[in-house]
Amino acid sequence: MCELLAMSANTPTDLCFSFTGLRQRGGGAGPHRDGWGVAFYEGRGVRVFHDPEPSASSRIAEVLETHPIKSEAAICHIRQANVGRVALENTHPFIRELRGRYWTFAHNGQIEGFRARPGIYEPVGDTDSEHIFCDLLNGIRAELAPDVGLDTLLAELVTRAGSYAQRGVCNLLVSNGDWLFTFCSTRMTAITRRAPFGPARLKDADVTVDFEPETTPRDIVSVIATEALTSDERWDDYLPGEWRLWRQGEVYASGRVPVPDLAHPTATPTI
Repeated sequence: MCELLAMSANTPTDLCFSFTGLRQRGGGAGPHRDGWGVAFYEGRGVRVFHDPEPSASSRIAEVLETHPIKSEAAICHIRQANVGRVALENTHPFIRELRGRYWTFAHNGQIEGFRARPGIYEPVGDTDSEHIFCDLLNGIRAELAPDVGLDTLLAELVTRAGSYAQRGVCNLLVSNGDWLFTFCSTRMTAITRRAPFGPARLKDADVTVDFEPETTPRDIVSVIATEALTSDERWDDYLPGEWRLWRQGEVYASGRVPVPDLAHPTATPTI
C-alpha cells in the first residue's frame, strides 16, 4: 500500500520536517519506492512536483526537503504500485480544475476493476486511484450546482467516499486549497500542533526539531498521515469510516460512515 501525508494550517507553513520523515519510507525505511508527489497550495495556485523515482533517493525530493515552500494546505503521496505501471503519469497527487479551483487528490488502497463514470474528466494514467478521482469530479459536476455551499459539497464528498470504500480500500485526501477532506477506510492518523509548541523527533530519520522558535502563539498546524511520523508525540488515530474536513488547521466537520471490515471481508459493516 501507499502512504499519505497532508497538512492544514492557519498560516503559511513549510512541510520540510514531515516530508523528511515520509521521504525515507519511499525506498529507504519503507517499501514505497514506485514514485512520489506533493502539491502545495499558494492562494488559488498550486505547486505540484512528481517523480517516478523512489523518494529516498530522488534529487527532486532532496531539494524539497531543504527548500521551505510555505503553504496553508498540502498533499503528499509515496507510492507502492499495485494497479498501473511505475510511470510519471501514475504518480499522485492528481490535479484537475473544477469550477475555478485546482483540486488535488491522493489515494491509498485498491478498488479492483474500478472505472470512472463518463464525463469531462478522464484519466491520463492507468491507476484505479485516478479513475476514482475523475469519477468523484464527474459526479460532483453532474449532481451539484456551481454555487453550492460547503456543507452540501461536504455531504456529497462523504457519500461518494463511503461508496468507494464499500468496494475496496479507500483512504483518501482531497483539497481545493480552501479545505482539506480526509477519509479513512483502514488507516489514518493526525496531530494538531498549537501553542505551547515544543520539540518533536522523527521515527524514520535522525532528526529533531523545536517548533517554538519558528512559530507564534496564534499558529495552528495539523498533519495527517497514514502512520505517525514522530516518536515522541501523541497522534490521534482515525477509526475505519471516519472522515474529517480541515480548514485553517482545525477540524471544520467530522463524522463516520459504515465501511466493510476489510480484515474480515464477510463481516457486517459497522460504525
